[in-house]
Amino acid sequence: MTDENLRKVTIERDFAHAPEKLWRALTQPHLIAEWLMQNDFALSLGHKFQLRGEWGGVIDGEVLAIAPEQNLSYSWNFANDDPAYALASTVTFTLTPTATGTHLRVEQSGFRPDQKQAYGGAHAGWKGFLGKLDTVVAGL
Repeated sequence: MTDENLRKVTIERDFAHAPEKLWRALTQPHLIAEWLMQNDFALSLGHKFQLRGEWGGVIDGEVLAIAPEQNLSYSWNFANDDPAYALASTVTFTLTPTATGTHLRVEQSGFRPDQKQAYGGAHAGWKGFLGKLDTVVAGL
């Protein structure tokens, strides 16, 4: 399947926080655990890590790109016996400073056309995660 056939979820949100605060919450394992999932993340290119959901699932990831306080990208792979739920995707966070804080763009790419439920779940999930992220960053 070519990349043109794959779908992506894009969520954008403005935060009243400086990019360096958002960056900390996106890259420090104890903070990631507060807004996303338990993890063994390390901010190191090529680092392989896992995100462990409260629902019992495990997402395998690998850090693909780092531009401090600007951009972070990692793979987001979920293995499942049912191909409709198995997912090999990439998540990219892009931070852009604004006059009042930071504009954050989250893109998860790699959804096959037959993955409507996974696509919808990711769209709703990222909105919820970003709400939690705002709360975490406000406490820094």
